[in-house]
Amino acid sequence: MTQQPGDSYQPSRREVLRPAEYVGGAAIAAIFVGLVTLLVTRDWTITLIGAGGVFIVVLMALALLQMAIKPDASERAELTENPDTVTPPVDREDPDAPPAPPADRGH
Repeated sequence: MTQQPGDSYQPSRREVLRPAEYVGGAAIAAIFVGLVTLLVTRDWTITLIGAGGVFIVVLMALALLQMAIKPDASERAELTENPDTVTPPVDREDPDAPPAPPADRGH
């Protein structure tokens, strides 16, 4: 499905629900740790601190792992379909640029 320049982008249901998957996974881990902590210590303060800490750590870990994944073919095709959101590559070889100074060879 190609989009015309005037069309607004409509994300798919999977794209819309992806953040909820991460929050849900972190919430499940936090509930598990909270229940185990509550059954072992019977102290609500330690339980809430542990569950909150696990929620934050798992959420951050999932987000960092997601950033490390390379896009597959369908995601790359989607990026090339929407040129307004893609930044052009930087040309490293500028013919008009002055030459680089010679490298220092040491002492």
